[in-house]
Amino acid sequence: MYDYDLLVVGSANADLVVRVERRPGAGETVLGSDLVVHPGGKGANQAVAAARLGARTALLARVGDDGHGRLLLDAQRAAGVDTVGVLVGGAPTGVALITVDPSGDNSIVVSPGANGRLVPGDVRAAGSLFHAARVVSTQLEIPLETVVEVVRALAPDSRFVLNPSPPRPLPGEVLAACDPLIVNEHEARVILGESCVSDAPEDWARLLLAKGPRSVVVTLGAEGALVATGDGVVPVPSVAVDAVDTTGAGDAFTAALAWRLGRGESLAEAAAYAARVGAAAVTRAGAQESYPTAEEVAAL
Repeated sequence: MYDYDLLVVGSANADLVVRVERRPGAGETVLGSDLVVHPGGKGANQAVAAARLGARTALLARVGDDGHGRLLLDAQRAAGVDTVGVLVGGAPTGVALITVDPSGDNSIVVSPGANGRLVPGDVRAAGSLFHAARVVSTQLEIPLETVVEVVRALAPDSRFVLNPSPPRPLPGEVLAACDPLIVNEHEARVILGESCVSDAPEDWARLLLAKGPRSVVVTLGAEGALVATGDGVVPVPSVAVDAVDTTGAGDAFTAALAWRLGRGESLAEAAAYAARVGAAAVTRAGAQESYPTAEEVAAL
């Protein structure tokens, strides 16, 4: 019996958000709204999203001993996330600087702070969490060597989900563990590099699968997603909604998919559910504040 449906290993940031009429170009200054501070970071977002849906969730992360760190811990606990794995100190809490335009699209700059101090030794020290988790999910807002250690710490029967964001080339050891590797268009192109010889998302999915993951999911925003396994590539339809803010929607998708996989659903079934969760999330402002409950997803 697993104690956790999902263990998230990853970043915890304070999101500093400003709304703008249009995002600035190089060398340009634009005026924006009042600054709003939200709890965020891809790891913390995934943990809250999963817990809101009803998953028994734990987070392994590092925050600073400061006001932003306390904000993040409070948000995790309020959502029902077990924070026994959250380490405090070593550097200021990570910060994400986010601009959001009227269409809901965003641009993000991340200062990693304490996230960069989540090291392989922290993973090894948290071995009991890995053995208690059905699914383990991570991202790349923490050091790559820490992600490699996560793969090595996996329990024999657990499943590993990776969203490689921000994207970078991945070692074969990490790719081989992914089930699935979840990417958007930008992430797919970076990971494929020179082997990205096509503009068709179906080809990206096949090419990524050939690099070693056990399965691949390519998210396509309003156009849905693609699921790729050894049996082929399957489209996942989108859910039509009026987008307000896309911040954190990909994290909600990943968390929902990871949780449903742990419940025994097929990858296509889990991705279809995750698409509904992501659609619900973009209808409200913010990241963690926008994440739906299971009841809200069912009503969508």
